[in-house]
Amino acid sequence: MSEDGVIEASSIKEEYSQFVGRKILLIFASLVGIVALAGVAATLGSANITPVEVYTAILARFFPGTFETTNFIDTIVWKLRLHRVLMAIFAGMGLAVAGAAMQGILRNPLASPFTLGIASAASFGASLAIIMGAGFVGGQWLIVGNAFVFTMLASMTVYGLARYKGITSETMILAGIAIMYLFSAMTSFLQYIGKSEQVHEVVFWMMGSLGRSSWDKVGIIATVTVVCTLILMYYSWDINALGAGDETAKSLGVSVEFVRVFCMMLASLITASVICFTGTIGFIGLVAPHITRMMVGGDHRFLIPASGLVGALLLLAADTVARTIFAPVILPVGIMTAFLGVPFFIYLFLRRRKDYW
Repeated sequence: MSEDGVIEASSIKEEYSQFVGRKILLIFASLVGIVALAGVAATLGSANITPVEVYTAILARFFPGTFETTNFIDTIVWKLRLHRVLMAIFAGMGLAVAGAAMQGILRNPLASPFTLGIASAASFGASLAIIMGAGFVGGQWLIVGNAFVFTMLASMTVYGLARYKGITSETMILAGIAIMYLFSAMTSFLQYIGKSEQVHEVVFWMMGSLGRSSWDKVGIIATVTVVCTLILMYYSWDINALGAGDETAKSLGVSVEFVRVFCMMLASLITASVICFTGTIGFIGLVAPHITRMMVGGDHRFLIPASGLVGALLLLAADTVARTIFAPVILPVGIMTAFLGVPFFIYLFLRRRKDYW
């Protein structure tokens, strides 16, 4: 190789290192933002405490000899507020990762857990439990179990319909839209025949709320989200290849049908584990990946984890605003995400380039 070629290769390598460095810096900045906002969010409530007291109470649990706190602050942080904050972080992360994966494997900027009928299926499952009292499990897990089962059932139905016509991004999107309208119609029918208090409960569930959080639920959501995100990141190169088209991906050795179905199942599992506990929270899975793509580009090695962090930051911010804007009344976080998401979605539409991929 000539001297000019060596210099050019070295220059390209340096530029690539700087390019990757900027992406890593953005991910680190998002982590810092989440930690800072979490401390602020945990201070909000009837009892006034400072962010320093919140962080001290958290550190005192892990380093009891080094940090000290009072029983009062420890109870407020660990028993009343921190699990809600972590629920917002991991739920937002899960929905955003699922949205980024769906948009990548389907090559469609409108793909999300809601536009593909998954959330509509969860709403029907919850409505069936609330109005008819019917479900796959009983007791306190009746609504949660129904929402989870019908979410996964909708995903399998989309897969079955798409497989019947040949699994492509177009067939999966069309099948998802059909499933969305079907479950929406069945939910409306249940609301029509239900009693007023039952319908009110269904509507409140469909608005989405983090008020039902607990440490057990946070543990389930966190485990599913982290494990599925790591698996999706393992397939990030294959998802990148799908962005160039099915034929190109096949020529690169990608098993297109397997990757598309398997990653869709992972995204559906994340979505099911989140919305069965929180209700339907819109726009996080749709908007967060677009925000992230504008900052880090379309490489899913960085887009998937960065989308998760941006989604966590967005949902935590929305929940913080929902808890304070009309305090002491707490708005459902699903309403707040829609208020924040719609203007940005219109902004994205107006600034949209000719092609996304």
